[in-house]
Amino acid sequence: MTPPPDAPGTLLSPGEPVDLDNCAREPIHVPGRIQPRGCLLAVRLDDWVVVQCSENVEQHLGLPPASVLGNPLSAALGADNADALARHVRIASTLHDRNPLVLTVGPEDRRSVVDAILHRAPGPDSILVVELEAVDGPRPLTFANTYQAVRDAVAELNTASSLQAVVDVAARRVRELTGFDRVMIYRFDADYNGEVIAEAKQADLNSFHGLHYPASDIPAQARSLYEKNWIRLIADVGYVPSLVVPTDNPVSGSPLDLTFSTLRSVSPIHVEYLQNMGVRASMSISLLREGKLWGLIACHHYSGPHEPPYTVRAAAEFLGSTLSLRLVAQVEEDRIAESRRAARLLADLVARSRDEDRPLTESLTATRSLLDLVRADGVLVSAEGAVATAGAVPDEETCRATARWAAAQGDEVVVTDALRLAAPDLDVSPEAAGVLAAVLPGDEVVVWFRHEASRDVDWGGDPHNKAIAHREGDTVRLSPRRSFDRWREVVRDHSAPWDDEVVEAATTLRSHLVEALYLRGRRDLRAAEAMQRSMLPASLPTLDGWSLSARYLPADGGRVGGDWYDALLLPDGRLAVIVGDVAGHGLEAAASMGQLRNALRALIVQEGSPSGALTALDAIVRWTLPDQHATVLVAVVDLSTGDVEYASAGHLSPLLLGPGGTSAWPDPLGSPPLGVVSVPTASRHATISAGGGIALFSDGLVERRTESIDVGVQRLQRSLAGRGGLDAAMGAAQEVDAFDDATLLLLCRDE
Repeated sequence: MTPPPDAPGTLLSPGEPVDLDNCAREPIHVPGRIQPRGCLLAVRLDDWVVVQCSENVEQHLGLPPASVLGNPLSAALGADNADALARHVRIASTLHDRNPLVLTVGPEDRRSVVDAILHRAPGPDSILVVELEAVDGPRPLTFANTYQAVRDAVAELNTASSLQAVVDVAARRVRELTGFDRVMIYRFDADYNGEVIAEAKQADLNSFHGLHYPASDIPAQARSLYEKNWIRLIADVGYVPSLVVPTDNPVSGSPLDLTFSTLRSVSPIHVEYLQNMGVRASMSISLLREGKLWGLIACHHYSGPHEPPYTVRAAAEFLGSTLSLRLVAQVEEDRIAESRRAARLLADLVARSRDEDRPLTESLTATRSLLDLVRADGVLVSAEGAVATAGAVPDEETCRATARWAAAQGDEVVVTDALRLAAPDLDVSPEAAGVLAAVLPGDEVVVWFRHEASRDVDWGGDPHNKAIAHREGDTVRLSPRRSFDRWREVVRDHSAPWDDEVVEAATTLRSHLVEALYLRGRRDLRAAEAMQRSMLPASLPTLDGWSLSARYLPADGGRVGGDWYDALLLPDGRLAVIVGDVAGHGLEAAASMGQLRNALRALIVQEGSPSGALTALDAIVRWTLPDQHATVLVAVVDLSTGDVEYASAGHLSPLLLGPGGTSAWPDPLGSPPLGVVSVPTASRHATISAGGGIALFSDGLVERRTESIDVGVQRLQRSLAGRGGLDAAMGAAQEVDAFDDATLLLLCRDE
């Protein structure tokens, strides 16, 4: 079997000694042995002959391996059980969902009831793996003894209002359900380094909450198994494994793949780790997000072996899957809350940047808003020939050198969580392990700093867990304390990563700061071009089954105008496309355009409907921009069905494009421009069929002094019918005397 793509080197052979140097190559999916709390039979499905078994079958079935191997399954389990199992396999499309099958097995004088847990071994060899465990608890599994056991926990999870509250509830509820002494919830970062973010435990146990662990604690092949199996139990860490005989499956000639086994033996390295912690039993439940390992629920028991019955494990697995879904939802909720928090801070910073009586550097660093916007430890602002700092920053020379480095990168926003690696020539201190920079015109810059991650953890609490350190002494090589020391080495010279929401907030602030600089007198053409570029989307969403493109042409002389376009995916998966036009030209129109564009983005996410967003935007314009007027067209498209809802505030209707080059220009909706009069905005529905599309445009594309606007629209229709797209349409418009900005956005559905 090929090793996982991120596992270094070739996997070890089963039985080959494993140590700290080669444990990343341990073939944990084919250990060749099982935990002895049950027994295992590998059955060839074409003739139902047992081709492998665990050595301890005699303990559970009263038959030595020699009497089981090479014989029909009925010889091991009895004819009735073998027939029942065969029927079970035939009718079950997914064996996991129908486990366990309850059987009565063993010799007549000591019959026992067992759970038969079935799965098909990976690979093309048609091997059925039958694992038998003693029944403990009511059978069969029912709604009452599985779901009801976690119903209250699910309800409490659904009422939690933050990610921390969700994981705190989960840790407590899993401990109540399973009876383990300690339950922890790990969360993994992008590199699979782990952190304990929640814990429920006995009062006398030393806390692990807040501890970090390197990715090497859970190697790639182990993570791969966690993504395939929701739950894994080690009922007794001190168990003596039972070998699978023969080692190689006679059908495949390879060791039996136990990827989906519930009894699979675990790595001796992991056992050593647990024993050094004083753990006697362990269970883990996977937490997945979009099929990838997001974290783990880790359960530890210290007073002796602990084996939750299959009923409890099934309930715990259900709770883990529910928690995974709740985590996905909560992460999205937290993202939206973070966006709202950032919007409030942005509003404060934008207002301060517009105070032309104070230097921009002083306005931005007067409060913590600039630091809190991106959750930074320190910030440097260099603008208008002045420099100011806030928070914990490096020395002055390092600050200036970092600012020069960021400005020289050629990007509007520069991001790194490892400045020492990104800029090896800089003398980087722990205060500047990570940098996020917004580069402004003229090589002016805002640079945010984050501390080294391990230093931040050292400052909080007691990450070394001194009580454990005292008990361990210096002889133990594997433990949480040792792992924390390794983690600090892994993240040295790195800050916490700058997530996408933080980078987006910095990018948005940069746009506003560009506006502020222009309003403070920077009116040269280079600054105007930078302003246009910062206001329009740097890129448009890439859509399956659709093509999206847009173009803006300034008025004659390259003057900044009030046209803009935008496109963004909404939380429910629909796409919002926008074209707007602020009255007038110059910096004032562009500044108003930027405010409207950002406000409309927030409103369309919040409202979800074009008419609701424009009605709310009109109220904002009349209150905050009483002397400004603008027209806007918003369309929201369901990408799965092609259904469109569009609304207009005084703007030209869109062109509805049909297959084969046809198009229609609907009658105006009749709603007035923004800022004119308070009237609810009307909306209309349409459908984009395969091969069709929708075109949003500003009046500068079709309106001419010497002709009717209908003539200009017909010219646009002809250019689009020729399948020339944006280039043909914009070229046709420029051939006629143009006196205004021109904007065109095309959304086309594939045929």
